[in-house]
Amino acid sequence: MSTFDLPRRVAAEALGTGLLVATVVGSGIMAESLTHDTALALLGNTLATGAMLVVLITSLGPISGAHFNPAVSLVFCLNRTLPARDLPAYLAAQVVGGIAGTIAAHLMFALPALEVATKLRAGPAQWFSEGIATFGLVAVILAGLRFELKAVPWLVGLYITAAYWFTASTSFANPAVALARSLTDTFSGIRPLDLPGFIIAELLGALIALALMGWLLRPAIIQQPLKAEP
Repeated sequence: MSTFDLPRRVAAEALGTGLLVATVVGSGIMAESLTHDTALALLGNTLATGAMLVVLITSLGPISGAHFNPAVSLVFCLNRTLPARDLPAYLAAQVVGGIAGTIAAHLMFALPALEVATKLRAGPAQWFSEGIATFGLVAVILAGLRFELKAVPWLVGLYITAAYWFTASTSFANPAVALARSLTDTFSGIRPLDLPGFIIAELLGALIALALMGWLLRPAIIQQPLKAEP
């Protein structure tokens, strides 16, 4: 557990989530303004997001753990890495930070501070994609913490970079980011009506990953054969 007090950890969570959302939304706006090629726009959005995750986790991880994600905070609470009393503050900071990130991105591109997204993102394939995306993210984080702590920023950044492309939903994998993206009617938006399906799938994916990795990462106890008495 971090040696930083709760106010500093909460501030780091809000700052990190805000910068992450500003990157997702802002790079989407920039990409869409530079090209009409959707694949190229998605590539620009992907590279910016993956790079920013590496930077933010490296910089703010020592303070708060760099969750920036309610699903990750919930997992760390359930495995007793994050005290239950701190969970509400983490969740509130992530949601508020995410909304602030959307506002910041809009203001940088001279758009209204907040909008209601109209981009349709619904259906079983999208929900399944979000479950897979969040499952993989949590699995990568837990395995990275177990085996290669210093590599976690790169593991997360690279995983999300890949998941943008192998999931039908472009891998939100984050309830706070999904909520923040419902407030932008730009490249990265999602209709508020579609949020419940995404958030439920993300939380289920995270919980399944916690259960599986809890078993997978637990060393087996090998019984030594009893020696015969002389």
